[in-house]
Amino acid sequence: MIEVEGLRKTYGDLVAVDGITFRAEPGRIFGLLGPNGAGKTTTIGCICGLLQPSAGRIRVMGHDVVLEPRAARARMGLVPQELALYEELSAEENLRYWGAAYGLSGDALRRRVGAVLEVAALLDRARTPVRKLSGGLKRRLNFACGIVHAPQVVLLDEATVGVDPQSRVRLLDMVRALAKEGTCVLYTTHYMEEAQSLCDAIGIVDHGKLIALGSLDELRAMVGERDLVRFGGAFDHEATAAALARIEGLELLESAPGGVRIAMREASRRLPELFAALAAARAEVRETTVIQPSLESLFIKLTGRELRD
Repeated sequence: MIEVEGLRKTYGDLVAVDGITFRAEPGRIFGLLGPNGAGKTTTIGCICGLLQPSAGRIRVMGHDVVLEPRAARARMGLVPQELALYEELSAEENLRYWGAAYGLSGDALRRRVGAVLEVAALLDRARTPVRKLSGGLKRRLNFACGIVHAPQVVLLDEATVGVDPQSRVRLLDMVRALAKEGTCVLYTTHYMEEAQSLCDAIGIVDHGKLIALGSLDELRAMVGERDLVRFGGAFDHEATAAALARIEGLELLESAPGGVRIAMREASRRLPELFAALAAARAEVRETTVIQPSLESLFIKLTGRELRD
């Protein structure tokens, strides 16, 4: 498992990660979500030992990543956002290189290379140079290189970025298979639908802080089964806030000159009431979006922005 306690990472005056604490369990997929720059990749870097934490403690399968780095890394597999492949080597040669780097040799190495080539559906491309593979096939090989040594903990940082639908399905199936085999998986993604379909537990990070943590059901309950409504246009803050305050069951989440965000039950049915209130406040509504209760609506409520922002 992964145990992160009070993790903090600073670069001078910049605080990239600020006191993050969570646990990821064997046989389960823990999703780490956050906007760009929220601290996800920095957290991954500290867990795998590429970055030195400024404070806090991280243990992988009971081994402190700072005090026992070799023991911790031996049990980890990392699939980075950037491809970690040698373009002139074949798919099989890349796998043999990374397997040997983790101490595999002989029959054990040969068996693992064959196994992960099959899992990644790359057996027919085993001897193809990486430079001749498509982007989706490179992503699948990148994933295979991260698990060739059969790690007990796998860190996946944006593993499906920029892949075709077929490769995405294959990669997600590989993630599920890892968890089914008992592997502890830490997964970061920019795709909310992936997090909803894959993850057993989720932590939401923003500005370096962990602002929500729990199962999907627990996080959805935080939304209170309410819809999120976003209005774009031109608004007077005081007049808009006063007009909306008279509507029963409405929570004003944000009021700015260019947009308003609210949360309320059955918002679609009550849109005429909302438009009337905004018209009375002399607001100019140019765009309206209604988001049903979901992980995405919770994310927007907590961070004020979409995951891809």
